Amino acid sequence: MPKWFGTDGLRGKAGQFPLDQSTVFKLGQALVHLLEDNYLKPVIIIGRDTRESGSWLEAALGRGIVSAGGEVNSAGVITTSAIAYLTREEKFSAGVVISASHNPFEDNGIKIFQTQGTKIPEEWEDYLEEKMMSLLSSPSPSASPSVSSGKENFSPKPENYYQDKYLAFLEASFAGCARDLKVVVDCAHGASVAYAPLVLSSLGFKVISMGCSPNGRNINFHCGSLYPQSLAQKVVNQQADLGIAYDGDADRAIWVDHQGRILNGDHTLFILARYFQKKKLLSSDKIVGTIMSNLGLEMALSKLNLKLVRAKVGDKYVLEAMLSEGSNLGGERSGHTIILDKCPTGDGILTSLKILEVMSNENASLSQLVSDYSEFPQRLINIPVKKKLDLNSLPEVQSILEEAQQALEGRGRLFIRYSGTEPLLRLLLESEEESLIELWGKRLQAVLKKVLN
Repeated sequence: MPKWFGTDGLRGKAGQFPLDQSTVFKLGQALVHLLEDNYLKPVIIIGRDTRESGSWLEAALGRGIVSAGGEVNSAGVITTSAIAYLTREEKFSAGVVISASHNPFEDNGIKIFQTQGTKIPEEWEDYLEEKMMSLLSSPSPSASPSVSSGKENFSPKPENYYQDKYLAFLEASFAGCARDLKVVVDCAHGASVAYAPLVLSSLGFKVISMGCSPNGRNINFHCGSLYPQSLAQKVVNQQADLGIAYDGDADRAIWVDHQGRILNGDHTLFILARYFQKKKLLSSDKIVGTIMSNLGLEMALSKLNLKLVRAKVGDKYVLEAMLSEGSNLGGERSGHTIILDKCPTGDGILTSLKILEVMSNENASLSQLVSDYSEFPQRLINIPVKKKLDLNSLPEVQSILEEAQQALEGRGRLFIRYSGTEPLLRLLLESEEESLIELWGKRLQAVLKKVLN
């Protein structure tokens, strides 16, 4: 298993290992070696979100690639899913996104896609780590991670080529007749700023934008998919039909209906599963969610004679399950939705267009589309941890977990896991009885905080 790569690539504080200039430079070199060892010409596309660290990280990575004999094509500020799409369509040997998704601006990350537009496998991550360690232990005197000379060795396409190609893909993905709908879009001061409002307006929707003034430091700051409350208020105040909230790299989207109610990725899967089933667009009777997906979704899909398959948390695991089950629709409660016939990774803007397509073609409001879907009460508790200790080796933790499992048996469920991208332990409680959630949420939180910190 990789030691530096998590569920969504490298992630950490910009400027600190492994996201310092020297290490990222070596990653660029290691990536070229990886591609050549797999008989691929190292022609790579790079995109980034709006964080202030993105430009120098891109420059350090690009110079590492070029120093090892690779070619870099910069797409500038662009969404994660756009890079996945462009990697596949333009036949790059790899695509790289510099983004920390929903995290604050101080963080950044590096996600790598293989030529099919899917994230690289763990074996490739292992290779990169070993090669980086080797390069870091014996630095080449002829190669410098200095970023002062910028992109002189980059091989760019004409200006806006990649942006225009992605926008054309999005427009072509909308298979509906746009109704006169008013849509409020929160771009989280992130990568979707130059794309989502533009494509929605071009399709005929009346767009009200917010979170569209990135300054390098305000990405995800009290806005976007993690903070949809302001969006909900604006939807109500503007009497809009729909609110859409993206995160920093727009690989996820959540919704607000005309009443100000916030809806999540489980609602998305229900709406699209029923619509695709009606249109005979489903490749199987299996919809892929995760272990975090609400029991209500499982029951609602069952009524449609569809089965919910639960994968591990992380969109790469959702995709793995989709491929193994022959499914073309999957996603996470957090808002990542994979529509495999269109794109092999979560694309918040694409998902937005599909939700608007359903609303337009069904002549229905968002609240009407979920009127026969109800969720079990659920509580997600995030517990900060200094170290990710093995829970199985902690008797006090095992004891309280067993007690909670027995109390919830037949009445709900409990799930616990470490975050793959942050120093957090995530605790999920779900039951039809909210009193059980409240009771065990407090008890478990108290014990876990004490033992783990």
